[in-house]
Amino acid sequence: MIIGVPKEIKEGEKRVALTPAGVHVLVHDGHSVVVETGAGMGSRLSDEEYILEGATIASKKDLFDKAELILKVKEPLESEWPYLREGKILFTYLHLASSRNLTNGLLRTGITGIAYETVQDKLGNLPLLIPMSEVAGRMAVQLAVHFLEAEYGGRGILLSGVPGVPPAEVVILGCGVTGYNAAKVAEGQGAHVTIIDINYSRLKYADDVLHGKVMTLFSNPYMIKQAVANADVLIGAVLIPGARAPVLVTEEMVSEMKPGSVIIDISVDQGGSIETTRPTSHAEPIYKIHDVIHYAVPNMPASVPLTSTAALTNATLPYIRAIASKGLKKAAEHDPSLAAGINLARGVLTHPAVAESFNMKCVSWKKVV
Repeated sequence: MIIGVPKEIKEGEKRVALTPAGVHVLVHDGHSVVVETGAGMGSRLSDEEYILEGATIASKKDLFDKAELILKVKEPLESEWPYLREGKILFTYLHLASSRNLTNGLLRTGITGIAYETVQDKLGNLPLLIPMSEVAGRMAVQLAVHFLEAEYGGRGILLSGVPGVPPAEVVILGCGVTGYNAAKVAEGQGAHVTIIDINYSRLKYADDVLHGKVMTLFSNPYMIKQAVANADVLIGAVLIPGARAPVLVTEEMVSEMKPGSVIIDISVDQGGSIETTRPTSHAEPIYKIHDVIHYAVPNMPASVPLTSTAALTNATLPYIRAIASKGLKKAAEHDPSLAAGINLARGVLTHPAVAESFNMKCVSWKKVV
């Protein structure tokens, strides 16, 4: 199979979908890999490194013309839609539920789209979201520390406090991979951490693994309101695979937060879990509402692209190899987790949660792939 790796063009996006090590494996398997000129530069990976492992370097047009399987990191922007067409497979983070315009645009191309974020195993794990969730969760605390500083309009407090002075209050909505990693780092830096979730098993896991050093609360509107009002840092880390994130924090709750407190809404990729959230960019990452700093960059891990690119390739490569060697239909029949990642094909939606988000018809992937 001919596999294409285009350069990412989303603002601030420095990741690339495949490392030279990944190219080496695919070429050894007998496949051809075409990489767009300069695709890896944001991750400090040169064209020469890809060539050494057997890749061909090409222009964007040539890549999209030749490639049967297209690997990306982020969803295609409108300028990329004309390169997509029926018969090709796109494998990337799609986050369709957050954008009807994107969903309709990709449906019109007829392309088959597999979303990293909805590949789901029988235990409910999201293996292709986990590495970026780990990065985003850990980054959220790093960013909160930064924006709490007075120079950015923050409260001017140290996350850990000092002897005789209390630490910051960090509240995390969601105890999945992202929330747990945020809690682990925040607690490690000495903050007082509260995690809120509706999944008792996840709360128990966090309590056990972190040895009771974080407070766990079962989610309901009352608990959320009380915790948010007390927070110096609020991290939104809620995810429903394929669907829009639920809004758990209202604007009224935000208005009652402490002046200079910080919101990091990692859920912004799926629409955001805080009512006052709107997507920002790496160039202009923050804004203020009710004197509360909001950070809501959809592609947070792009700030640490070398780490993120390597972690993403580690996770996606087994699925890429399966698709390339067996074809998508046989690979999906053999692996239900990959089948769960198929969001659209030949102009129709094939993922129930995405279809439900827009009240659109859903067709089984088996009928169209």
